[in-house]
Amino acid sequence: MSLSSTPLPQSQPDEPVEVAALPRWVVLLFVVSFVLLAYLLFASYAERQAMRKGLDDADKKSRVLGAELEKTNAQLADLKGQLEVTSQKLGLTQDELAQARALSATLKRQQESNNAKLREQIGAVEADTSAKLGQVATDISGTKSDVAATKADLEATKTKLQTTIGDLGVQSGLIARNHDEVEELKRLNQRDIYEFDIDKAQGIQHLGPIQVQLRKVDTKRYKFTMNVVADDKTIEKKDKTVGEPVQFYVRGAHAPYEIVVFEVSKDRAKGYLSTPKGGAAPAASKPAPGN
Repeated sequence: MSLSSTPLPQSQPDEPVEVAALPRWVVLLFVVSFVLLAYLLFASYAERQAMRKGLDDADKKSRVLGAELEKTNAQLADLKGQLEVTSQKLGLTQDELAQARALSATLKRQQESNNAKLREQIGAVEADTSAKLGQVATDISGTKSDVAATKADLEATKTKLQTTIGDLGVQSGLIARNHDEVEELKRLNQRDIYEFDIDKAQGIQHLGPIQVQLRKVDTKRYKFTMNVVADDKTIEKKDKTVGEPVQFYVRGAHAPYEIVVFEVSKDRAKGYLSTPKGGAAPAASKPAPGN
């Protein structure tokens, strides 16, 4: 049997198969998922690291606290031992402790009682002090009245005393005309006052910070002459009138000294020396001779 030569069919070349492309959102989802997974892995790693560090710190603190606790327990043991030794040395019993507490309570009650008594005494003292202060206030009011009366009296005294011009032409202060008015001048305390009663026969006489010598007295004309010794010099005050301020200056004084004679008799003169307050005491020398 012969084979017929039937032509075999020729194979066709393979045609390219088209593959569908993945949608873009799938790719984006894949990227986001990958990033999220990476973040979760990193976060989990960081959390494990932080937890491990926390555990390490807690372990260190636990070891430190354990050491402190052991140290505290050792100190408590020492204190307990010392307390037991002290109690044994003191030999305190429960009865003795009870007695000590009772004594303490008794002392406390006594102290409270003493405090109450002390408060009562303080109250009595305060009441007495208040009464005395009231009396003092009354006395002060009376003193003020006395001071006011004294001031009024001094003002009246000033009106009685006179002022005039001295022999140096300087305005004088208040002038006294008798012993009582001299006392009034002293009370005013405006100048230092030295009252005198000098006799011609006695010669030189000390008068306060100076010296004076009565030289002559004219009772008919109420005149006198005297020497004043001060600052190592002698000043003659001649034919001066009774009641006339005889003025002179001394070293260191800011105002003149004044001698006022308010009464004369045979070879005798009464009056006073008036000097500025706190005036310097001039040095006196022997007066010049004369009659």
